[in-house]
Amino acid sequence: VSIGNICRSPIAEAVFRKLVTDEKVENKWMTDSAAVSDWNVGRSPDARALSCLRNHGIETAHKARQVTKDDFQTFDYILCMDESNLRDLKRRSNQVRDCKAKIELLGTYDPQKQLIIEDPYYGNEKDFETVYEQCVRCCKAFLEKSH
Repeated sequence: VSIGNICRSPIAEAVFRKLVTDEKVENKWMTDSAAVSDWNVGRSPDARALSCLRNHGIETAHKARQVTKDDFQTFDYILCMDESNLRDLKRRSNQVRDCKAKIELLGTYDPQKQLIIEDPYYGNEKDFETVYEQCVRCCKAFLEKSH
């Protein structure tokens, strides 16, 4: 989960979906990404995010959406990108009865200990590539730990 769901979280979602497909465990996972805000609802990911994924042979048809109350009750994990997302999500989860989702930073799984996945929106292609690499490391480690 990220602020607007057009850069970091769609990259993480696409990366994780490819990993579970490659590992042939996709039927065990329901993978999605969402935004804390409602700024970009319905929009495709940022063109630079799409191009970064395509360079790595990954396609996504994701459209931005906002986190819902259901998400907290349906998903086992809600992994987010930075401290402010974490705060917002925890605050929101407190208002949800029977929240089952474990809310944590995706970066806590990074073997290279990069805790925060910075928003590349105001950056360049290289910043999107950095996000991609962080997501690959974190998603791999998360998948190994949780199955």
